[in-house]
Amino acid sequence: QVQLVESGGGLAQPGGSLTLSCATSRIIFSIYAMHWYRQAPGKQRELVATITSDGSTNYADSVKGRFTISRDNAKSTVNLQMNSLEPEDTAVYYCCSQQPPPGSTLYWGQGTQVTVSS
Repeated sequence: QVQLVESGGGLAQPGGSLTLSCATSRIIFSIYAMHWYRQAPGKQRELVATITSDGSTNYADSVKGRFTISRDNAKSTVNLQMNSLEPEDTAVYYCCSQQPPPGSTLYWGQGTQVTVSS
């Protein structure tokens, strides 16, 4: 079965940086779009960043200019570099792979906690 395993979460100070990584297995990684979502307590899960199979990226307005998504097809991994972190970035971050059309099935990791606090 498809597996996605996130790592790299933790505690950061405001203005600090963290890098999240997501290792995948049992998918043809290079043809999948990859996403990072986050869910803060009491809030809906929201899309943070996307990278398509051809490397195009898209970001939520709240993280544009601060976060960078990247992928390594040789290692079947996707990263999220988070800079200038704010307390509002505190959430559980989820890696998600999206099967190419027509299926477009989403697969999810278990999530990793990011806490931004002084």
